[in-house]
Amino acid sequence: MNFYVLNSKLLKQISLVVIAAFFTAWLLYMENIVNLPAFSTSNGPKAVFKGEKDIALTFDIGWGDEKAGPILDELTKENVKSATFFLAGSWAERHPDLVERINKSGYEIGILGFNYLDYTELEDSKIRKDILNAQVAFGKLNIKDIKLLRAPTGHFDQRTLKIAERYGYTVVHWSIDSQDWTNPGVEKIVKNVKGADKGDIILLHASDSAKQTVKALPQIIGDIRAKGLKMVTVSEMIANGNAQSEEIK
Repeated sequence: MNFYVLNSKLLKQISLVVIAAFFTAWLLYMENIVNLPAFSTSNGPKAVFKGEKDIALTFDIGWGDEKAGPILDELTKENVKSATFFLAGSWAERHPDLVERINKSGYEIGILGFNYLDYTELEDSKIRKDILNAQVAFGKLNIKDIKLLRAPTGHFDQRTLKIAERYGYTVVHWSIDSQDWTNPGVEKIVKNVKGADKGDIILLHASDSAKQTVKALPQIIGDIRAKGLKMVTVSEMIANGNAQSEEIK
């Protein structure tokens, strides 16, 4: 009888250890597969990813000098007056002529950091330095009053949101990802965006890695207009309605 009791206690202890180990492993696994960084809370600063009405085309540019010009040509050809370009400060320094063209075309400019860095992997001081370096770069190009910031890799956390808010920036995510940078084919890019509706912020790219975006633009723009949606800048979308900023998956 005593032998049974001792073994029963031992088994309970082993079971608790196994359960604890399993629970810890499960938490680590969930942290790896769930996109936790991109979120907002009711008490802290928020990231905008969707508006209430209209639609916003946004273009990220981090490197290259071949695709931005043709995309600007296509937007002009399609008579698109409003779009938002998120530019890396390092890219802007190397391509002041393109930055000037974007600005003179009346398009909104937001900051895509300075270098292409994952803010969730950086210390606070390095995030601040990257943003400040971008500020200096755009200041030298006489681009003033920038209010929007997009995390370079799209990954951010509450630290990023708080630092951005401290410097007067609103962090902008997206609700529709065209996946154009993967170059899946023009039809696939158009299909990825086809479900866009009022309030959506669409992610596109004008870096050289996005080789098919310019060819997809006429169909994307045509589909938007066929739905009777107006294309606006992100700032206009925020100003003209309630921007959504709940948890971003």
